[in-house]
Amino acid sequence: MKKAVVLLSGGMDSAVVVAIAREQGYAVHALSVRYGQRHTSELEAADRVARSLGAVAHKTVHVDLRSIGGSALTDDIDVPEAGGGGIPVTYVPARNTIMLSVALGWAEVLGAADIFCGVNAVDYSGYPDCRPEFIEAFEKLANLATKAGVEGAGLRIHAPLMKMGKDTIVREGLRLGVDFSETVSCYQADEQGRACGHCDACRLRAQGFADAGVADPTRYA
Repeated sequence: MKKAVVLLSGGMDSAVVVAIAREQGYAVHALSVRYGQRHTSELEAADRVARSLGAVAHKTVHVDLRSIGGSALTDDIDVPEAGGGGIPVTYVPARNTIMLSVALGWAEVLGAADIFCGVNAVDYSGYPDCRPEFIEAFEKLANLATKAGVEGAGLRIHAPLMKMGKDTIVREGLRLGVDFSETVSCYQADEQGRACGHCDACRLRAQGFADAGVADPTRYA
């Protein structure tokens, strides 16, 4: 089987991406990043998802973004309960760039030409590193900056959820057998992985299940 590195946060979107990559015939090497997020229940969820969806490997890499702060997810800043204008304080500076860079390094070592991520430009919070332009630019960088890109067959960055609404993502996940109760999306989940029900991530997730006409399996605090 052809190999792919799939970024797996433990949330619903990345779980669906793992399932999509598996359906497309890839041997999934799931990659999670402990980047200094305020809760780690999403990483425990990533372990569950990787096992249940048949990843051949799951690696967690440590990057200390809390040391630079600047985000409600890595610093002592309150998580807002409703989205506002502009880029929200839950944006983590350079997070997707760093995660994709780590995935790129692992892909080179594995001899994998494909990297999957769950970024989405429809139901998202205004993050600049979730846009199609970012993914296109990173793919160009990947092919300029690596031995695999210069001497090999090239590298591809896949963002299969980019144009999907949350309701479509829910339906696609159910079609592929994703158990959404295993996932954690909340920005401030507790140690048991229970969601707050108020943050932007919880709001988008709950609306996705409602719009899809599917019972919400999320565990709330």
